[in-house]
Amino acid sequence: MAKQQKPPAIVAELGRPETPRETAFRKAENSRLYKQRKTVNNLVFSLLVSMGMVLVIFLLTQPGEDVFKDRSVDVAELAESAAPSAARPLAAPQVPAEWKAKQAELRGSGGVSSWHVNYTTVDAATGTEAYAAVVQAFTADGAPVDETWIAQQLEGQVPTGDEQIEGIHWIVYEHGDRDREQSNVLFALQGEWQGDTILVYGTDTPANLRVLAASVAKSLETAQPLPTAEEPAESSPEPSKES
Repeated sequence: MAKQQKPPAIVAELGRPETPRETAFRKAENSRLYKQRKTVNNLVFSLLVSMGMVLVIFLLTQPGEDVFKDRSVDVAELAESAAPSAARPLAAPQVPAEWKAKQAELRGSGGVSSWHVNYTTVDAATGTEAYAAVVQAFTADGAPVDETWIAQQLEGQVPTGDEQIEGIHWIVYEHGDRDREQSNVLFALQGEWQGDTILVYGTDTPANLRVLAASVAKSLETAQPLPTAEEPAESSPEPSKES
């Protein structure tokens, strides 16, 4: 027995069955509306994902900034660790507790090795932050550090005087009229310790940088000399044998 076909469904809005053309139009319109909704949904989803990524980046970067602001390395510990590589004691000055040592490392350029310590300083009276640096430079063969290299560190400034601080003769570079936003050298001192060139400079006050220079000199004078290769290691006495 042949299967009977269902009569076309009556559409309520029309009160009659759809014509084939009306059916095709309805399906096309439904497909268009579906694609439109899907596009909008995808757009909203993409926007939410982008906002989430921005939030994650914000949360990750904010603590990093705080960590760097509070970062202060142990200069004495790093100086002791780097001294064997430098083959000499390295400056590790005592500074106020408010100062932050942002960096302390050995560098090498132009045939010159140098120990750099960079500080963010704080004026105890005003709370104003500034910058200070200590550089101890030397050459492998003990020759004097090239004047051109020194001039580069001091931004090409010219000497304005000289003075004695803690037994070291210092050349003074005082240029307080320079823009501290454009320069790291408003005041500088250049000295020599056992053949090494010592630089102390920054944007802090001359008084504070002179105190820093004095502390550098003291740290070098009191530093323990490194053991030489010829020095035998201390051996413990052999226990006596009882007869």
